[in-house]
Amino acid sequence: MAAWLLGQSNASVVQNHLDRADLVFSSDLLLVECDRTLIRAEAAGALSAAGSASRRAALNQHSAYWMFLRIGGEVLERARRPFPLEPVRSLDALHLATLLVVRSIFADAEVLSFDERIRENAKALGFQLAEA
Repeated sequence: MAAWLLGQSNASVVQNHLDRADLVFSSDLLLVECDRTLIRAEAAGALSAAGSASRRAALNQHSAYWMFLRIGGEVLERARRPFPLEPVRSLDALHLATLLVVRSIFADAEVLSFDERIRENAKALGFQLAEA
């Protein structure tokens, strides 16, 4: 999502997937990560305050239509257990655990991530991967 927010070279890939998706599910952790990305970019001088505000507004506009899973009981319990390809960082474990909860609701959920460790684990867990 950071690529999309910051207009990086693969931002169009994210936008295409978002445009085609019937439903978008994520952990509510994603919004924290996106906001922190914008704050870091602004603090580093890579993004102006106006640019950061504009991108945050776009994020808020798009994400208003997404479904967010809370980091709660089932997600936390699963994140505490091993994943197929360790080591997995704590925040990634929360994202992967969220994927498993989503799949229990929508069996054909597809995963969009540019993070290779997330992609490799998602594939090992039997998920379809979106073209990245």
